[in-house]
Amino acid sequence: MYKSILVPVDIMEDELTRKALEYAVHLAKQSEGKIRLLHVFPMSTSIINSYELGYMELQDKAAVKARKKLEEIAATIDLPKDRISYSMSFGSVRDEIVEITGQIGADLIVIGSKRPNIKTHLLGSNASSIVRYATTSVLIVR
Repeated sequence: MYKSILVPVDIMEDELTRKALEYAVHLAKQSEGKIRLLHVFPMSTSIINSYELGYMELQDKAAVKARKKLEEIAATIDLPKDRISYSMSFGSVRDEIVEITGQIGADLIVIGSKRPNIKTHLLGSNASSIVRYATTSVLIVR
């Protein structure tokens, strides 16, 4: 079935991560697939404009914390360690997820989505955007 599963995670959203991982691990076990965790640091105009105010130092500190959190999450996954990896990137959440999907040859993206509101209609804004632009199957978990 699925040999390579990308699980984008927001390290600040433990519940969404837990739910998405439940599905991803179940599917990976069925097909002896691999799981790649991905945390994307979103880039916005305000962040880019803060570059002169020490953004690079903040970016480095955030990366250290995120790496530690990804290691902790990876350690909880009930799969052989050689079938689990993680990475981080900086940029547009949608674009980074779509790009990494292609780079690792993922055949499924499993992503948690918050309960929608009137602004996002049926899906959260990131999940909705990923579904529109992904070239592979996407499983949205709530």
